[in-house]
Amino acid sequence: MEFIDCVKFANENTTAWIATVEGDQPRVRAFGLWFADETGFYFQTSTIKEIVSQLRDNPRVEFAFHQPDEMTGTMLRVSGKVEFLDDLELKKKVINDRPFLKEFGMTPQDERLVIFRVSEGEAHFWNWENNLLPKDIIKFG
Repeated sequence: MEFIDCVKFANENTTAWIATVEGDQPRVRAFGLWFADETGFYFQTSTIKEIVSQLRDNPRVEFAFHQPDEMTGTMLRVSGKVEFLDDLELKKKVINDRPFLKEFGMTPQDERLVIFRVSEGEAHFWNWENNLLPKDIIKFG
């Protein structure tokens, strides 16, 4: 498998389970992927969410996407380091791509609007067939 397979899988299964750390306490939550491409995995959130301060304190993150099937399905696990992107063009794009943000009163200039991505790290696919095999690590970035 190659990184492009990870991008395709993530864009087809956009709910990610993201793990962060707050102090010594792990925190996991479902999160909607904005998009993935050859430059990484992109997410959008708001400063009112605790995930922002957790990632600023410790930018290391792991997230997983799951595609169910009749058995256990397939999971893509990704780990890396978050980078925050303060890019007006990206903020305009996210506002257009996610109309619900306008309903919250957000604009591209809104200081509450946060975009982050993971552009380098490691990923691997898991399913029942490869469950007991060594991980086939896909490095990206």
